[in-house]
Amino acid sequence: MKKQFPLRAVVLSALLTAVASALFLIQFTVPLVPSFLKMDVSDLPALVASLALGPWWGVLVSLLKNVIGLLHSGTMGVGELSNFIISAALTLAAGYIFRKSKSKSGAVLASVLGALAMGIVSLPSNYFLIYPLYTKVLGLPIPVILGWYQAVLPSVDSLWKALVIFNVPFTFVKGLLCAALMALIYLPIKPALDRFLKSR
Repeated sequence: MKKQFPLRAVVLSALLTAVASALFLIQFTVPLVPSFLKMDVSDLPALVASLALGPWWGVLVSLLKNVIGLLHSGTMGVGELSNFIISAALTLAAGYIFRKSKSKSGAVLASVLGALAMGIVSLPSNYFLIYPLYTKVLGLPIPVILGWYQAVLPSVDSLWKALVIFNVPFTFVKGLLCAALMALIYLPIKPALDRFLKSR
């Protein structure tokens, strides 16, 4: 927004970070997907920040959420890095697209396209960065990781195929879930939130 009061933007982003951190603790498994892939909606507050304040505010909320998440990380920070990368893809794409059409339909379209960007980015980020880090940091050989996928679908014979079949659609659905919740929660309060950010 062009004339938002920075202090109010900081306050709002801090509140959204707190909500995101709490939601990050609530994770659940999804049927027909390897159990180590956990679904959560902690990217929702970052998406709201991106639409309400701008794309880089969304990235900031995601960054702070994952920094806080390091306090209880079970992956020595690798999972948090992965979450930040895909969340940043969501918030940057949605935030910049929303700038072109600041309407309710524009917010929904921007969020859906952000979810798509999230899914697409998950493929190279997992293949070239995150899974190699899992191997080096946690000592998990790729064949072991691949075995977790094969327990669900035995025909998966490569990491690349596993990511395309499971991770990309899983991440896209995760983004779509956040987009749907955004439409239910953020859009109804958007006028009041805009007034709050513009007031002094």
